[in-house]
Amino acid sequence: MKRRAELEEATRLRITESAVALHERIGPAQTSISAIADQAGVRRSTVYRHFPDEDALFAACSSHFRSLHPAPDPAVWAEIEDADARTETALHELYAFYGRTQRMYESLFRDESLVPAVRRRLRDFHGYLEAARDVLMKGRSVRGRAAQRTRAALGHALAFGTWRSLTHERQLTDEDAVALMCRLVQSASRR
Repeated sequence: MKRRAELEEATRLRITESAVALHERIGPAQTSISAIADQAGVRRSTVYRHFPDEDALFAACSSHFRSLHPAPDPAVWAEIEDADARTETALHELYAFYGRTQRMYESLFRDESLVPAVRRRLRDFHGYLEAARDVLMKGRSVRGRAAQRTRAALGHALAFGTWRSLTHERQLTDEDAVALMCRLVQSASRR
């Protein structure tokens, strides 16, 4: 009985890894159950037995991908007292994370409006970015419009699209992109 359970778990993992690879390579919108089954070396019915619906499959894929590529922890940043140093550290770590996970996030953001399960899963990531922005706002003595500008600048600096635009379209290094975004946040914080 234990051997059967191990085989079932190995099959489930193979299906999950196949789906993750296809989502990264061609995007969730173009990934079919048949393609996942082919890549995993199983039948479509086996995929459905392990993952009866799209949400179950995406939950497994998200969990698996996050376990392999954990995002930086904003709680660690919160320990840095100086707000500007905290922002610089956060952006260095986040931009390095984006560099490691670029292909997947390009696919996910491209397909976010097309695949409801992707949209639901990306809510967690958007929430993560909001929490990160809140951590980076702490200790900044800004009020009113300056606070609004600072929150907007931080949100922009934390966004995957900003990182991608600066490093790929504008061909800045991560270091230069971080420096530019830190200057933007500092400027936004001025009264």
